[in-house]
Amino acid sequence: MRKTKGKIGVIAVMLVTMFLAACGDGGTAEPSAQDGKQGGNVTIRFATWDSEENLTLQQQLIDTFNESHPNVKVNLEAYGSEYDTKIAAGMGAKDAPDVMYMWNYPIYKDALEPLDDYLAQEGADFKYNYYETLWNYNSADGNILGLPVGYTTHVVYYNKSLFDAAGVPYPKSGWTWDDLRETAKKLSNPAESVSGFAFSGTPDPYDFEMFLWGNGTAYVDKDGNLQGNVNSGKSVEVLTMFQDMLKEGYAIATEGSGSTEMKSGKVAMFTNGAWSIGGLKEAGIDFGVVELPAFRGGSAVSIVSSSGISISKDSKKKDAAWEFVKFWTSEEANRARIDYELPVLKSVVESENLQQDELKQVFYNMLEQSQGYTPASFIVDNWSEVSERLSLVFEQIFNPSTMTDPKTALDEAAQ
Repeated sequence: MRKTKGKIGVIAVMLVTMFLAACGDGGTAEPSAQDGKQGGNVTIRFATWDSEENLTLQQQLIDTFNESHPNVKVNLEAYGSEYDTKIAAGMGAKDAPDVMYMWNYPIYKDALEPLDDYLAQEGADFKYNYYETLWNYNSADGNILGLPVGYTTHVVYYNKSLFDAAGVPYPKSGWTWDDLRETAKKLSNPAESVSGFAFSGTPDPYDFEMFLWGNGTAYVDKDGNLQGNVNSGKSVEVLTMFQDMLKEGYAIATEGSGSTEMKSGKVAMFTNGAWSIGGLKEAGIDFGVVELPAFRGGSAVSIVSSSGISISKDSKKKDAAWEFVKFWTSEEANRARIDYELPVLKSVVESENLQQDELKQVFYNMLEQSQGYTPASFIVDNWSEVSERLSLVFEQIFNPSTMTDPKTALDEAAQ
């Protein structure tokens, strides 16, 4: 699962927009005599953003598919950090890979093949086996444009050793932000430079919106209006709460998520996706995870970072491409990647007893209770500009040298 989240730089957005403008509507490519159902040998290009050890596993899976499909050959193309640039260039030249990993559907939607009809042909049980929440993150303009491959929700990580040393009970599901704040105060130890809670001082706006959702608001309404939403009373309340934790001295604003500080034993709690599990284990930290807190009268809601797999609208081998997409999202492939990403199939979660896993079950609990929320990046056309504006607002509010009044900063952002 790609760690990149919902924001990409302005330059990257401009490049993608330029390339996709060259694509036009694209249209649906006519079936080729080389298509998977037409017979003959078909070569499928598959683009991945992964690197290093993940590529070894991916190639092994591709070899398995090729061996069981003698008339189809899949070639792996690893783009690494240049993924978005190369994908956009391929789309602009109408030479995109037939199948590709996907994440930023609002940007790439015009160059991707809608998959709704393909899913319908597989029957209702096929689609039902995926967690419902994930479809919203793999769609755009009412069309499903990718099959979910991996995901993460966000949870609270806590350092058990610091809790034990302070004699504080571990947090439990159903807790509130008031509970987190009181817990953080008890765990804060200035003499030892230990902070009770850490959060990013320059949070990714895509991620941070989940806290507004939990308090019954959002950056924008369904029509994409910032005014009255990003600067609503409930939004101000959320930003004020985080700023107050800094002012009161039991929380710190970090450059990252807080994972680095927990590894050094200086932070008791922070929020992040599943990306932090491996690093904390390698550092030998005795940690646990728990669902996000709820606001008074609100809910515990998480943003979802979801990776999918899509078919190029310009591909002339769509039937063969769909066969590979089904394989890549199958139970076999989900199980093979279980050490790298959280499985997206209910049947695999059940067979592997992941709902009984002390850590992983929490991410699934958050997934199931976070259905029905649409990120602003899927609603507003100028998300890159809005995201940059919000990033500046967060920096003004959380920077110790400024600590701008949240209402003032959010009112400016809404203009």
